[in-house]
Amino acid sequence: MTSTEFSELQRTIGQLRHCVGALRARYGDVPAVQRLTNDLERIDIDAGDLVAAPAAPAPRVPVFAETEFVHIPDTPYDPALWQGADDEGVGGYQR
Repeated sequence: MTSTEFSELQRTIGQLRHCVGALRARYGDVPAVQRLTNDLERIDIDAGDLVAAPAAPAPRVPVFAETEFVHIPDTPYDPALWQGADDEGVGGYQR
């Protein structure tokens, strides 16, 4: 996280802290305000953890390359493959 990003995050958290304080002044210490205060503290802790974290991990690489295709033949499957299988909701194969 760059110092600019962290500064912006801290500024936004400060604004949110101000808003939650205004809500507390208006509504008192009701459960909803307590939850907002708790969430705000958790956000502040998580933001601090980001600063202490090492560099961001590399993005995941897809398993298949975008140009890789899997060929599925148009030929019918071997009927023995379905021997003993039932179709759900149809009542099964006639034996």
